[in-house]
Amino acid sequence: MSASRIVVLISGSGSNLQAIMDACQSKQIGGEVVSVISNKADAYGLTRAENAGIETCVLSHKDFSSREDYDAQLAQLIDSFDPDLVVLAGFMRILTPSLVQKFKGKMLNIHPSLLPKYQGLNTHQRAIDAKDDVHGVSVHFVTEELDGGPVVLQAKVPILADDTADSLAQRVHEQEHIIYPLAVQWFSEQRLTMEADYAVFDNQPLPPQGAHYPE
Repeated sequence: MSASRIVVLISGSGSNLQAIMDACQSKQIGGEVVSVISNKADAYGLTRAENAGIETCVLSHKDFSSREDYDAQLAQLIDSFDPDLVVLAGFMRILTPSLVQKFKGKMLNIHPSLLPKYQGLNTHQRAIDAKDDVHGVSVHFVTEELDGGPVVLQAKVPILADDTADSLAQRVHEQEHIIYPLAVQWFSEQRLTMEADYAVFDNQPLPPQGAHYPE
């Protein structure tokens, strides 16, 4: 089985990118990050990638008059690296349907909630405001529906009485750095695929909430 070629899209600090690069380095993931692409030139994740000797690209959305034009160029750029998997790691843009379709079944995202709860932004505060006693994070395949694709893997985090959005976010981040590399590992081992509207792991359809970490 040849090593998976992984392209990672970021907009910020790239802590999940770092977790994935580390997992490739340690051979947990049978693949390599061949490029890191950002829509922001000052994203610290680009520095992380450069320090690891990984090719970086900046494609600023501000240089394009429309979302469609930007995504068409982004799709070409991603394609130029011939990826097996495209990983969204804090890429803060809503993708057009044509881009999503092009990489359907080989694009993963991570979202800081137990999907389908709290799609969109400010998930930690929303979970606290709803007086939930548990919160978490989900890795899912990307579809046209924002944060709505088939869930692959979730990790749960208890909400403590004195939690703020920041303290809760920190504990969720710790889980992100475990389960995102794990999902990428499964994909690189060809154990994880996407059917029409659900994820399949080891030839078994996953439930709507995906697998749970730890099992």
